[in-house]
Amino acid sequence: MSTTNYPLLERVNDPADLRRLSRAELKSLAGELRAFVLESVSKTGGHLSSNLGTVELTVALHAVFDTPRDRLVWDVGHQTYPHKILTGRRERMGTLRQLGGLSGFPQRAESEYDTFGTAHSSTSISAALGMALAAKQKGEDRRAIAVIGDGAMTAGMAFEALNNAGVADADLLVILNDNDMSISPPVGALNRYLAQLMSGQFYAKARDVGKSVLRNAPPLLELAKRLEQQAKGMVVPATLFEKFGFNYIGPIDGHDLDSLIPTLENIRSLKGPQFLHVVTKKGQGYKLAEADPVAYHGPGKFDPRVGLVKPATPPKQTFTQVFGQWLCDMAAKDQRLVGITPAMREGSGMVEFHQRFPGRYYDVGIAEQHAVTFAAGMACEGVKPVVAIYSTFLQRAYDQLIHDVALQNLPVVFALDRAGLVGADGATHAGAYDIAFVRCIPHMSMACPADERECRQLLTTAYEQDHPVAVRYPRGAGVGVAPLAGLEGLPFGKGEVRRQGRRIAILAFGTLLYPALQAAEKLDATVVNMRWAKPLDTELLLRVAAEHEALVTVEEGCIMGGAGSAVGEALNAAGVLRPLLQLGLPDAFIEHGDPARLLALQGLDAEGMERAIAQRFCAWPDGGPRNHLWGCCLEVRHRGFGRRWRHAQRSGAGAFLRLIRGFERLLAD
Repeated sequence: MSTTNYPLLERVNDPADLRRLSRAELKSLAGELRAFVLESVSKTGGHLSSNLGTVELTVALHAVFDTPRDRLVWDVGHQTYPHKILTGRRERMGTLRQLGGLSGFPQRAESEYDTFGTAHSSTSISAALGMALAAKQKGEDRRAIAVIGDGAMTAGMAFEALNNAGVADADLLVILNDNDMSISPPVGALNRYLAQLMSGQFYAKARDVGKSVLRNAPPLLELAKRLEQQAKGMVVPATLFEKFGFNYIGPIDGHDLDSLIPTLENIRSLKGPQFLHVVTKKGQGYKLAEADPVAYHGPGKFDPRVGLVKPATPPKQTFTQVFGQWLCDMAAKDQRLVGITPAMREGSGMVEFHQRFPGRYYDVGIAEQHAVTFAAGMACEGVKPVVAIYSTFLQRAYDQLIHDVALQNLPVVFALDRAGLVGADGATHAGAYDIAFVRCIPHMSMACPADERECRQLLTTAYEQDHPVAVRYPRGAGVGVAPLAGLEGLPFGKGEVRRQGRRIAILAFGTLLYPALQAAEKLDATVVNMRWAKPLDTELLLRVAAEHEALVTVEEGCIMGGAGSAVGEALNAAGVLRPLLQLGLPDAFIEHGDPARLLALQGLDAEGMERAIAQRFCAWPDGGPRNHLWGCCLEVRHRGFGRRWRHAQRSGAGAFLRLIRGFERLLAD
């Protein structure tokens, strides 16, 4: 991306260049950096509000600390675009979140300045503490800095780290970037406590008195202004963070470099655990994002002069919206239903539910472990909890899923959004493992709807069960099958044959049913919509296996331990021997890119499925007549020559010649 309009920014290719600038130049640099972030994100899409809010903080951190020698760990990483730009990646920002381009999060393989890979919340303090104590063990004099948001501070892991750090002799600086906003509205006692710290009357009065006394003495006023930031820390006695063993400093204005830089310089010389409370504003400097930071949290491409506009044609209904409507409809029918989210109200489609049923809506903050056990406690009392959680975030509560829900066989519904590949957010947010890690747990069931209609129906089926059930669905829209208006379910643990073919049966789990149907048309294969990874429809499976010579499983999840493995286990248990091809996500982390392109690269589009099946069971030459040659090859290999020969003769000269060519190539192989 061109930097011709950013003369100072163009001079900064790494933090060493930044440290040569004067304070006045750093202020101008911050202005250019904010404008560049806005221009860049408007062209690529990505996280905007959070990055506009951390411009000055990023500049100050790289100006004061000797990065990368001093370790800078960003929690989550939504806010690291300014960091990427200042650390030698400015010219690559046009590739952000695209296949082969820059990650939207810190990534160790991308830069030495990305000291720790992040994307899930609340990891920064633990990682930075580990780095600080490792430096001490090695006899190295370096600082470790963790930057964490107020939303991420609600997670238990953050407090576990604080508890450990406060008694550790480590040169650790924790910076609380307090913007009073998580993706969903901030909740909980900690948020209330932080608000009290910032609104303390004692501090406000002390500040105002000082300014009134010194108004006519500019040099003294300037001195008082510089001391003000330290005073803020001193006038609030015995803060929570001091009780944890930290030296608490703040709150200070996170957009004022004249406050930030001297404060950080002073902290740099202090030993032991330090806690700096910085107040910022999401969307800072861009009025539209300041007014609606949620809308500009992760926008697609847009014109900064106009802002976000609604598309001319309404987009297809997403799976998230299907869930949100189902939740409201089921709540209206059943007073026992409660909805639980770990701070993802918007992302999980629960805004309307919150508005219509506020007394049955629970946002527990970024606290996935607590969310699951909280739901278990409610289920013990006859309430019917529905936990709306991203597949990748449920990983964080795996022990609770086993120990607190499944072991006690409690009827909790898990609505797993973002199952499968998620596109621009990459490997950290991909829901690749849920089938594998859910189906191995006793009492648990796993539903895999193929489209929007099935999603609504299988949510109902899940809700009707007296044991825990997970329903997985992908990000975005499906093929556009309109959900039914009612709340009818589908048979528990039962699949269906969607296309009757011959010789090969494709068993599809989830939305890959539709590319499987396309591939089956070319191959004249049977297609089964399995619907359930657990319980597996064993009766249907064995019937299909008896009628076909080979089986193929397709799933948008990991092959190892996934639904295909379940099919193999069931066949083995029944003593049925059939060639089995498992198609799914490989044993590798799949990075960011366009979702359709990523699926194609894994061979999970229609063409990829067709090619994989052909290569496994009968290779044909490129450009050959696929349907007839496929049938010929299988006939020769499995049923013998005669019947297919007679069929080809009856079908005409074209089929006969294709048969001959097939035999010739088969013999050549």
